[in-house]
Amino acid sequence: MRLILLTNARQYCGPGAVTALVQSGAQVFCHDASFVSPDARKNFEQETGARALGAQTPVDIQAEILAVAGLPDAIVSNDVYPITRDAIEDIPLDDFRATFDAVVLFPIELTQAFLPAMKQRRSGSFVFVTSARETRPEPGFAVPTSLRAATTAFARALAKEAAPFGIQANVVAPNYLYSEMYYPRAKFIDDPDGRALIAEKVPFGRLGEPEEVGALIAFFASGASPFTTGQVVYFSGGWP
Repeated sequence: MRLILLTNARQYCGPGAVTALVQSGAQVFCHDASFVSPDARKNFEQETGARALGAQTPVDIQAEILAVAGLPDAIVSNDVYPITRDAIEDIPLDDFRATFDAVVLFPIELTQAFLPAMKQRRSGSFVFVTSARETRPEPGFAVPTSLRAATTAFARALAKEAAPFGIQANVVAPNYLYSEMYYPRAKFIDDPDGRALIAEKVPFGRLGEPEEVGALIAFFASGASPFTTGQVVYFSGGWP
């Protein structure tokens, strides 16, 4: 049974990924900020069939999963931080730093924690969930655009460096995916004006569904195509 670690399981691509990974027959261990609560961990496990980790930092996540399950076959780094809209000259540097810590530094530290053992084993897969924003920068969104692009570039660099050890690194880069953090249901699905706005921007005419991005993540995490590495797949319904 394939062992897979997923971060931020309650956010962004997490819900769809959990479902798809569990359905694939994998043993799925999950991190989430809410899992500091034992009740939240218990409820999540009952709802999903996945396991919840209480650890919050990359080093602690590594220690906990190694202790209870072993070295993962795949790591899905699904990183999140709330987006604010600011002109470049008005970006609060604290916001830039906090976003950097969450969506760039965290996945790099997680990679550093697991990569040596994966190299020794000579197998493994990293899936980084970033963003398609870099394909069409929009005014006011320089922070998520530039920092998500940084993680995408890191994944490509990792793919080159890790390939001789049989390790894959690929990127799923969404935009216009339903999630309560970025495209909440009340505004973009339930509201007719929000639906019209999405239909105007996205060739597919709607937001992407969690299960759709989950299927893509599950493929990359499956190890079914080990020669596939260094790829960036834009999950954006034809946008831009």
